[in-house]
Amino acid sequence: MTDFLPAQIHSLLIIVGFFVLSCVVSFAWAPALIRFLYTYKITRRDDRDPTLAIESRKSKINTPIMGGLLVIVTVAVLTILFNWERRFTWVPIGVMLLSALLGGIDDMLNIFGRERRSRSLAQTWTLIKVHNNIFMRCWFACTLPWVIFKRLVGVFGSKPGKGVQVHEKLLLQFAAGAISAWWIYWKLGDTWQDIFIPFYGFLDIGVFIIPLIILVVMFTANAVNISDGMDGLAGGMLIPTFGALSFLSWISGYDNLAILNATTAGALLAYTYFNIKPARFQMGDVGSLGLGALLAINALATNKMAVLLFIAFIFYAEALSVIIQVLGRKILGRRIFRMAPLHHHFELKGWSEEKTIMRFWVIHCFFVVIGVWVGLQ
Repeated sequence: MTDFLPAQIHSLLIIVGFFVLSCVVSFAWAPALIRFLYTYKITRRDDRDPTLAIESRKSKINTPIMGGLLVIVTVAVLTILFNWERRFTWVPIGVMLLSALLGGIDDMLNIFGRERRSRSLAQTWTLIKVHNNIFMRCWFACTLPWVIFKRLVGVFGSKPGKGVQVHEKLLLQFAAGAISAWWIYWKLGDTWQDIFIPFYGFLDIGVFIIPLIILVVMFTANAVNISDGMDGLAGGMLIPTFGALSFLSWISGYDNLAILNATTAGALLAYTYFNIKPARFQMGDVGSLGLGALLAINALATNKMAVLLFIAFIFYAEALSVIIQVLGRKILGRRIFRMAPLHHHFELKGWSEEKTIMRFWVIHCFFVVIGVWVGLQ
Protein backbone atom coordinates (compact mmCIF):
# COMPACT_ATOMS: atom_id res chain seq x y z
CA MET A 1 0.00 0.00 0.00
CA THR A 2 2.79 2.40 0.85
CA ASP A 3 4.19 2.01 -2.69
CA PHE A 4 1.29 4.11 -3.91
CA LEU A 5 1.84 6.91 -1.44
CA PRO A 6 3.75 10.05 -2.40
CA ALA A 7 7.44 9.87 -1.50
CA GLN A 8 7.20 12.52 1.23
CA ILE A 9 4.30 10.77 2.95
CA HIS A 10 6.21 7.50 2.74
CA SER A 11 9.19 9.15 4.45
CA LEU A 12 6.84 10.47 7.15
CA LEU A 13 5.67 6.92 7.84
CA ILE A 14 9.31 5.87 8.27
CA ILE A 15 9.93 8.76 10.67
CA VAL A 16 6.89 7.85 12.77
CA GLY A 17 8.01 4.22 12.67
CA PHE A 18 11.37 5.16 14.20
CA PHE A 19 9.55 7.10 16.93
CA VAL A 20 7.56 3.98 17.80
CA LEU A 21 10.58 1.67 17.54
CA SER A 22 12.68 3.88 19.80
CA CYS A 23 9.90 4.10 22.37
CA VAL A 24 9.37 0.32 22.41
CA VAL A 25 13.10 -0.44 22.64
CA SER A 26 13.50 2.05 25.51
CA PHE A 27 10.57 0.58 27.43
CA ALA A 28 12.01 -2.89 26.90
CA TRP A 29 15.38 -2.28 28.53
CA ALA A 30 14.42 0.41 31.07
CA PRO A 31 13.82 -2.14 33.90
CA ALA A 32 17.32 -3.56 33.39
CA LEU A 33 18.82 -0.07 33.59
CA ILE A 34 16.85 0.70 36.76
CA ARG A 35 18.08 -2.53 38.40
CA PHE A 36 21.66 -1.74 37.37
CA LEU A 37 21.53 1.76 38.88
CA TYR A 38 20.03 0.47 42.14
CA THR A 39 22.44 -2.47 42.36
CA TYR A 40 25.54 -0.30 42.04
CA LYS A 41 24.06 2.53 44.16
CA ILE A 42 24.29 5.14 41.41
CA THR A 43 21.85 7.27 43.35
CA ARG A 44 21.30 10.86 44.43
CA ARG A 45 23.17 11.85 47.59
CA ASP A 46 22.29 14.65 50.01
CA ASP A 47 25.75 16.04 50.70
CA ARG A 48 26.11 18.19 47.59
CA ASP A 49 22.56 19.12 46.60
CA PRO A 50 21.44 22.52 47.98
CA THR A 51 17.90 22.02 46.64
CA LEU A 52 17.38 19.25 49.20
CA ALA A 53 17.03 22.04 51.76
CA ILE A 54 13.47 22.27 50.42
CA GLU A 55 11.52 19.88 52.64
CA SER A 56 9.43 18.39 49.83
CA ARG A 57 12.56 17.35 47.92
CA LYS A 58 14.14 15.22 50.66
CA SER A 59 12.23 12.19 49.38
CA LYS A 60 14.45 12.27 46.27
CA ILE A 61 17.50 11.09 48.20
CA ASN A 62 18.66 7.66 46.98
CA THR A 63 16.78 7.97 43.67
CA PRO A 64 18.97 6.57 40.86
CA ILE A 65 20.55 9.13 38.56
CA MET A 66 22.03 8.63 35.09
CA GLY A 67 18.61 7.52 33.84
CA GLY A 68 19.39 9.64 30.78
CA LEU A 69 21.43 6.66 29.58
CA LEU A 70 18.09 5.20 28.49
CA VAL A 71 17.78 7.90 25.83
CA ILE A 72 21.46 8.33 24.96
CA VAL A 73 22.15 4.63 24.41
CA THR A 74 18.89 3.95 22.56
CA VAL A 75 19.35 6.90 20.20
CA ALA A 76 23.01 6.11 19.54
CA VAL A 77 22.45 2.39 18.86
CA LEU A 78 19.39 2.83 16.62
CA THR A 79 21.07 5.62 14.67
CA ILE A 80 24.29 3.67 14.13
CA LEU A 81 22.35 0.57 13.05
CA PHE A 82 19.64 2.09 10.86
CA ASN A 83 20.27 5.81 10.25
CA TRP A 84 24.05 6.18 9.94
CA GLU A 85 24.55 8.85 7.27
CA ARG A 86 27.96 10.46 7.01
CA ARG A 87 26.73 13.90 6.07
CA PHE A 88 23.91 14.40 8.56
CA THR A 89 23.96 12.03 11.55
CA TRP A 90 27.47 10.98 12.51
CA VAL A 91 28.59 14.38 13.85
CA PRO A 92 25.38 15.01 15.89
CA ILE A 93 25.72 11.56 17.46
CA GLY A 94 29.41 12.20 18.13
CA VAL A 95 28.70 15.55 19.79
CA MET A 96 25.88 13.99 21.83
CA LEU A 97 28.14 11.16 23.03
CA LEU A 98 30.99 13.54 23.87
CA SER A 99 28.67 15.75 25.93
CA ALA A 100 27.05 12.70 27.54
CA LEU A 101 30.50 11.37 28.48
CA LEU A 102 31.27 14.67 30.20
CA GLY A 103 27.98 14.49 32.07
CA GLY A 104 28.51 10.85 33.00
CA ILE A 105 31.95 11.57 34.44
CA ASP A 106 30.45 14.40 36.49
CA ASP A 107 27.64 12.14 37.76
CA MET A 108 30.05 9.39 38.79
CA LEU A 109 32.51 11.74 40.47
CA ASN A 110 29.72 13.39 42.46
CA ILE A 111 28.75 9.96 43.80
CA PHE A 112 32.03 8.10 44.18
CA GLY A 113 34.71 10.78 43.87
CA ARG A 114 36.76 12.55 46.50
CA GLU A 115 36.41 16.14 47.59
CA ARG A 116 38.24 18.45 45.22
CA ARG A 117 40.01 21.58 46.38
CA SER A 118 40.74 24.61 44.27
CA ARG A 119 43.41 27.21 44.98
CA SER A 120 42.03 30.72 45.34
CA LEU A 121 43.31 33.76 43.45
CA ALA A 122 44.69 35.25 46.68
CA GLN A 123 46.56 32.05 47.50
CA THR A 124 48.08 31.93 44.02
CA TRP A 125 49.18 35.56 44.24
CA THR A 126 50.79 34.91 47.63
CA LEU A 127 52.68 31.89 46.26
CA ILE A 128 53.98 34.00 43.38
CA LYS A 129 55.49 36.43 45.86
CA VAL A 130 56.79 34.18 48.64
CA HIS A 131 57.49 30.68 47.28
CA ASN A 132 61.11 29.64 47.91
CA ASN A 133 61.56 27.95 44.54
CA ILE A 134 61.98 30.46 41.68
CA PHE A 135 60.74 27.93 39.12
CA MET A 136 57.55 27.37 41.11
CA ARG A 137 57.05 31.12 41.36
CA CYS A 138 57.32 31.32 37.57
CA TRP A 139 54.89 28.43 37.24
CA PHE A 140 52.31 30.10 39.49
CA ALA A 141 52.75 33.36 37.56
CA CYS A 142 52.22 31.60 34.22
CA THR A 143 49.11 29.82 35.46
CA LEU A 144 47.61 32.96 37.05
CA PRO A 145 45.35 33.67 34.00
CA TRP A 146 44.01 30.12 34.31
CA VAL A 147 43.20 30.67 37.99
CA ILE A 148 41.47 33.95 37.14
CA PHE A 149 39.41 32.17 34.48
CA LYS A 150 38.41 29.46 36.95
CA ARG A 151 37.32 32.04 39.50
CA LEU A 152 35.35 34.12 37.00
CA VAL A 153 33.31 31.22 35.65
CA GLY A 154 33.11 29.56 39.06
CA VAL A 155 30.51 32.09 40.23
CA PHE A 156 27.97 30.37 37.96
CA GLY A 157 28.40 27.01 39.65
CA SER A 158 28.01 25.55 43.09
CA LYS A 159 30.88 24.68 45.41
CA PRO A 160 33.60 22.62 43.71
CA GLY A 161 32.56 19.41 45.46
CA LYS A 162 33.58 16.11 43.90
CA GLY A 163 32.45 16.48 40.31
CA VAL A 164 33.68 18.20 37.18
CA GLN A 165 34.17 21.88 37.90
CA VAL A 166 32.58 24.70 35.91
CA HIS A 167 35.72 25.69 34.01
CA GLU A 168 36.37 22.08 33.04
CA LYS A 169 32.82 21.66 31.78
CA LEU A 170 33.04 24.83 29.73
CA LEU A 171 36.27 23.76 28.04
CA LEU A 172 34.88 20.36 27.05
CA GLN A 173 31.62 21.95 25.92
CA PHE A 174 33.64 24.42 23.89
CA ALA A 175 35.26 21.43 22.17
CA ALA A 176 31.80 20.00 21.36
CA GLY A 177 30.71 23.40 20.04
CA ALA A 178 33.88 23.72 17.96
CA ILE A 179 33.25 20.32 16.36
CA SER A 180 29.71 21.44 15.56
CA ALA A 181 30.95 24.69 14.03
CA TRP A 182 33.57 22.89 11.93
CA TRP A 183 30.97 20.47 10.62
CA ILE A 184 28.33 23.08 9.80
CA TYR A 185 30.63 25.73 8.36
CA TRP A 186 33.07 23.61 6.37
CA LYS A 187 31.29 20.31 5.70
CA LEU A 188 27.61 21.01 5.07
CA GLY A 189 28.15 23.59 2.35
CA ASP A 190 27.67 27.29 1.67
CA THR A 191 23.94 27.21 2.43
CA TRP A 192 24.62 26.58 6.13
CA GLN A 193 27.00 29.53 6.41
CA ASP A 194 24.07 31.95 6.45
CA ILE A 195 21.54 32.38 9.26
CA PHE A 196 17.89 32.04 8.36
CA ILE A 197 15.88 34.91 9.87
CA PRO A 198 12.11 34.28 9.81
CA PHE A 199 10.10 36.87 7.81
CA TYR A 200 13.37 38.28 6.47
CA GLY A 201 15.46 35.66 4.72
CA PHE A 202 19.10 34.66 4.97
CA LEU A 203 21.71 36.79 6.73
CA ASP A 204 25.38 36.35 5.91
CA ILE A 205 27.57 37.11 8.92
CA GLY A 206 30.66 35.40 7.52
CA VAL A 207 33.04 33.65 9.89
CA PHE A 208 31.25 35.18 12.88
CA ILE A 209 28.79 32.32 12.58
CA ILE A 210 31.50 30.03 14.01
CA PRO A 211 31.61 31.57 17.53
CA LEU A 212 27.83 31.92 17.38
CA ILE A 213 27.42 28.18 16.76
CA ILE A 214 29.82 27.38 19.61
CA LEU A 215 27.88 29.68 21.95
CA VAL A 216 24.51 28.18 20.97
CA VAL A 217 25.70 24.60 21.54
CA MET A 218 27.26 25.43 24.92
CA PHE A 219 24.34 27.52 26.15
CA THR A 220 21.67 25.03 25.05
CA ALA A 221 23.47 22.07 26.65
CA ASN A 222 23.74 23.93 29.94
CA ALA A 223 20.15 25.20 29.70
CA VAL A 224 18.76 21.66 29.47
CA ASN A 225 21.09 20.58 32.27
CA ILE A 226 19.85 23.39 34.52
CA SER A 227 16.19 22.55 33.78
CA ASP A 228 16.59 18.94 34.90
CA GLY A 229 15.58 19.63 38.49
CA MET A 230 12.10 18.15 38.93
CA ASP A 231 10.61 14.76 38.13
CA GLY A 232 9.37 14.82 34.55
CA LEU A 233 10.22 18.45 33.86
CA ALA A 234 13.08 18.23 31.35
CA GLY A 235 11.87 15.02 29.71
CA GLY A 236 8.33 16.29 29.31
CA MET A 237 9.55 19.46 27.60
CA LEU A 238 12.11 17.74 25.38
CA ILE A 239 9.48 15.45 23.81
CA PRO A 240 7.56 18.25 21.99
CA THR A 241 10.84 20.05 21.31
CA PHE A 242 12.40 17.14 19.44
CA GLY A 243 9.03 16.33 17.91
CA ALA A 244 8.78 19.82 16.47
CA LEU A 245 12.35 19.66 15.24
CA SER A 246 11.60 16.32 13.57
CA PHE A 247 8.61 17.84 11.76
CA LEU A 248 10.61 20.88 10.62
CA SER A 249 13.44 18.63 9.42
CA TRP A 250 10.95 16.54 7.43
CA ILE A 251 9.34 19.60 5.87
CA SER A 252 12.79 20.90 4.89
CA GLY A 253 13.72 17.57 3.26
CA TYR A 254 16.31 16.41 5.81
CA ASP A 255 14.92 12.93 6.37
CA ASN A 256 17.96 11.59 8.25
CA LEU A 257 17.77 14.41 10.79
CA ALA A 258 13.99 14.00 11.03
CA ILE A 259 14.48 10.31 11.87
CA LEU A 260 17.17 11.18 14.43
CA ASN A 261 14.89 13.70 16.15
CA ALA A 262 11.93 11.30 16.08
CA THR A 263 14.11 8.55 17.54
CA THR A 264 15.10 10.91 20.37
CA ALA A 265 11.49 11.91 21.04
CA GLY A 266 10.42 8.25 21.20
CA ALA A 267 13.14 7.36 23.71
CA LEU A 268 12.25 10.44 25.75
CA LEU A 269 8.62 9.32 25.94
CA ALA A 270 9.69 6.07 27.59
CA TYR A 271 12.17 7.91 29.85
CA THR A 272 9.50 10.38 31.01
CA TYR A 273 7.13 7.52 31.84
CA PHE A 274 9.64 6.26 34.41
CA ASN A 275 10.65 9.79 35.47
CA ILE A 276 7.17 11.03 36.44
CA LYS A 277 6.88 11.56 40.21
CA PRO A 278 7.79 9.50 42.11
CA ALA A 279 10.65 8.96 39.68
CA ARG A 280 12.20 5.52 39.22
CA PHE A 281 15.32 7.35 38.03
CA GLN A 282 16.49 10.86 37.15
CA MET A 283 18.18 12.04 33.98
CA GLY A 284 21.51 13.14 35.43
CA ASP A 285 24.12 15.19 33.59
CA VAL A 286 24.80 12.26 31.27
CA GLY A 287 21.37 12.78 29.73
CA SER A 288 20.79 16.51 30.05
CA LEU A 289 24.15 17.62 28.65
CA GLY A 290 24.03 15.06 25.84
CA LEU A 291 20.47 15.87 24.81
CA GLY A 292 21.01 19.62 25.12
CA ALA A 293 23.97 19.46 22.74
CA LEU A 294 22.02 17.21 20.35
CA LEU A 295 19.09 19.63 20.35
CA ALA A 296 21.34 22.56 19.48
CA ILE A 297 23.30 20.87 16.71
CA ASN A 298 20.18 19.36 15.09
CA ALA A 299 18.50 22.77 15.02
CA LEU A 300 21.63 24.33 13.54
CA ALA A 301 21.95 21.57 10.95
CA THR A 302 18.45 22.38 9.66
CA ASN A 303 19.27 26.11 9.71
CA LYS A 304 16.69 26.76 12.44
CA MET A 305 18.84 28.70 14.90
CA ALA A 306 16.16 31.37 15.35
CA VAL A 307 13.52 28.71 16.03
CA LEU A 308 15.53 27.51 19.04
CA LEU A 309 14.42 30.64 20.88
CA PHE A 310 10.89 29.21 20.85
CA ILE A 311 11.22 25.43 20.90
CA ALA A 312 13.73 25.71 23.78
CA PHE A 313 11.97 28.64 25.44
CA ILE A 314 11.62 27.31 29.00
CA PHE A 315 15.13 25.84 28.92
CA TYR A 316 16.57 29.24 28.02
CA ALA A 317 14.40 30.98 30.62
CA GLU A 318 15.73 28.61 33.28
CA ALA A 319 19.34 29.27 32.27
CA LEU A 320 18.80 33.04 32.19
CA SER A 321 17.28 32.91 35.68
CA VAL A 322 20.56 31.48 36.99
CA ILE A 323 22.58 34.21 35.26
CA ILE A 324 20.23 36.93 36.59
CA GLN A 325 20.45 35.46 40.09
CA VAL A 326 24.26 35.49 40.04
CA LEU A 327 24.43 39.04 38.66
CA GLY A 328 21.88 40.21 41.22
CA ARG A 329 23.95 38.83 44.08
CA LYS A 330 27.26 40.17 42.72
CA ILE A 331 26.08 43.60 41.57
CA LEU A 332 23.03 44.41 43.72
CA GLY A 333 24.00 42.32 46.72
CA ARG A 334 20.66 40.52 46.84
CA ARG A 335 18.78 37.66 45.24
CA ILE A 336 16.34 38.35 42.43
CA PHE A 337 14.62 34.97 42.80
CA ARG A 338 14.01 32.98 45.96
CA MET A 339 16.11 30.22 44.41
CA ALA A 340 17.48 29.66 40.93
CA PRO A 341 16.78 28.07 38.52
CA LEU A 342 13.26 29.33 37.99
CA HIS A 343 11.33 26.16 38.86
CA HIS A 344 12.70 26.24 42.41
CA HIS A 345 11.60 29.88 42.75
CA PHE A 346 7.99 28.88 42.18
CA GLU A 347 8.40 25.85 44.43
CA LEU A 348 9.49 28.13 47.27
CA LYS A 349 6.53 30.41 46.54
CA GLY A 350 4.26 27.53 47.46
CA TRP A 351 3.60 25.81 44.14
CA SER A 352 3.64 22.04 44.36
CA GLU A 353 6.13 20.17 42.19
CA GLU A 354 3.31 18.79 40.04
CA LYS A 355 1.77 22.24 39.54
CA THR A 356 5.10 23.77 38.58
CA ILE A 357 5.93 20.99 36.11
CA MET A 358 2.57 20.96 34.37
CA ARG A 359 2.41 24.74 34.02
CA PHE A 360 5.92 24.73 32.59
CA TRP A 361 4.84 21.98 30.17
CA VAL A 362 1.83 24.04 29.03
CA ILE A 363 3.83 27.23 28.52
CA HIS A 364 6.61 25.34 26.78
CA CYS A 365 4.20 23.58 24.38
CA PHE A 366 2.66 26.94 23.51
CA PHE A 367 6.06 28.33 22.52
CA VAL A 368 6.92 25.12 20.64
CA VAL A 369 3.82 25.64 18.48
CA ILE A 370 4.92 29.23 17.84
CA GLY A 371 8.36 27.90 16.96
CA VAL A 372 6.90 25.51 14.38
CA TRP A 373 4.87 28.35 12.87
CA VAL A 374 7.94 30.59 12.74
CA GLY A 375 10.03 27.78 11.28
CA LEU A 376 7.57 27.35 8.42
CA GLN A 377 7.87 30.96 7.32
